[in-house]
Amino acid sequence: MKIAERYDYVIDWFKRNMPEPKTELHYCSPYELLVAVILSAQCTDKRVNLITPPFFRQFPDAAHLAAASRDDIFSLISSCSYPNNKANNLLGMAQTLTTKFNGVVPDTIEELMQLPGVGRKTANVIASVVYQKPAMAVDTHVFRVAARIGLTIGAKNPLETEKQLVKHIPPDMIPDAHHWLILHGRYVCKARKPDCLKCGISAWCRFFEKQVKESSD
Repeated sequence: MKIAERYDYVIDWFKRNMPEPKTELHYCSPYELLVAVILSAQCTDKRVNLITPPFFRQFPDAAHLAAASRDDIFSLISSCSYPNNKANNLLGMAQTLTTKFNGVVPDTIEELMQLPGVGRKTANVIASVVYQKPAMAVDTHVFRVAARIGLTIGAKNPLETEKQLVKHIPPDMIPDAHHWLILHGRYVCKARKPDCLKCGISAWCRFFEKQVKESSD
């Protein structure tokens, strides 16, 4: 199967079966999503969604967070992974956001990455989810699932995965495709034990093809 055909089949299936994919992080503003995504690094969305309600009650916007003490931030996120680093990043992010961007979350990858704690993946999430830009955020799920299905070939890092995906996915579908791959990796194409028998795209999956071939040899 040619890679273009694989993309066509997979995209068509997701469009029909997951027409309105959404992030599982809870947020009500660009600022809240930015905080949630920073907290979500190597942490489950479920845990983040438990942390953010009291966090946003105390720090409802960047100005309040910028004026906070690091210890106050830490106390609210201590159940999250790497709370020390994230407390520093959240404080730095809020201070930069207020002083450099007047408290408004920027809409470009380049400007977003000027904020402490915001790498390319986080910047792509904000650009895609908030501003509906054709930015493909690559986390561990996207990296794994894209390679397993055969949407990427030999990608050695997230940036290579991102470049291959945006080359083949229509720009207007990239925001949805980000969620398709994450949710598929979270609930079906799991890291240790992918549920291929319940997978709707197994017929077009390179990993499944290989499994079938090996079992028949």
